[in-house]
Amino acid sequence: MKTQDFDYYLPEELIAQTPIENRSESRLLVLDKDTGEIIEDHFYNILNYLDKNSVLVINNTKVVPARIIGEKEDTKAKIELLILKDLGSNIYECLAKPERRLKIGTRVIFKDGLLVAKVIEKFDEGIVHVEFIYDGIFYEVLDKIGEVPLPPYIHERLENKDRYQTVYSKVKGSSAAPTAGLHFTEEILNRIKNLGIDIIEVTLTIGLGTFRPVQVDTIEEHKMHSETYSISEDAARKLNDAKRSGKRIVAVGTTSLRTLEANYSKYNEFKAENSSTSIFIYPGYKFKAIDELITNFHLPKSTLIMLVSALAGRENILNAYKYAVENKFRFFSFGDSMYIRKNK
Repeated sequence: MKTQDFDYYLPEELIAQTPIENRSESRLLVLDKDTGEIIEDHFYNILNYLDKNSVLVINNTKVVPARIIGEKEDTKAKIELLILKDLGSNIYECLAKPERRLKIGTRVIFKDGLLVAKVIEKFDEGIVHVEFIYDGIFYEVLDKIGEVPLPPYIHERLENKDRYQTVYSKVKGSSAAPTAGLHFTEEILNRIKNLGIDIIEVTLTIGLGTFRPVQVDTIEEHKMHSETYSISEDAARKLNDAKRSGKRIVAVGTTSLRTLEANYSKYNEFKAENSSTSIFIYPGYKFKAIDELITNFHLPKSTLIMLVSALAGRENILNAYKYAVENKFRFFSFGDSMYIRKNK
């Protein structure tokens, strides 16, 4: 299957640069994955499409200020690190710019020595493993010296950093937000709970996969980066109960979806675990865990547009995206929302 098959035309002015004032006032495109029918709505009406036969699964990960800029200890050359993954024992996987300036043993100094990074391994595509040296608590140090790493297509400054967090973010560690969840407010979550709909939390720590474009012509040759996830005993029990009772499992975001599909594919049921996944979902994939998806609009030729095409069909997705472009929906992280649902 060709990467080019997942391209579409997007005027640059439709890429949302800032979040709208009220999270839930984003527009909502509802796509019936069986018929291709499109309904245009607003996210604050999401409850019109949910009922007691649904359960909602959210990714409670929290974005950390993972972009840090320092200087090489010897030459004072500027180095930027994007922290991607905690490997344990103060060793972290990072994306380095410019990576060519770094050698094994190089030390990078941040904010007058509040944090020091020592390079211990180098890999392809700018990836390095570093040992961080610091006093105190790592995330408190990051709060002092780091920036939230907004995606490269966002050029405006974010005035309120909380707007790149979901209202239910809890577990620190991600390099990017699970952006489908940015549309939810506390009020909407409470209304969903009051309807008797279970909201189940899982955690997937979002790392390099979000930042890596597909650079091969044939999508089967693309290598997904691994990301860690966690499912609790309580979440697994509720998910299995929902499956057994025939409820629709609605994933909020592609990260929740990948967590559930990776876990269910291993055990043919949901099981509590802390694990990692490099699952790559594209057309031809048979979904085992989820039924429906709340998501955003994704980049052309990205693994995420391939994922939603696997769920709803490539033609349905490209038609929906064409409709969204023609009707001036806002795209990507701070953009509008999409609900891919089953034919009722």
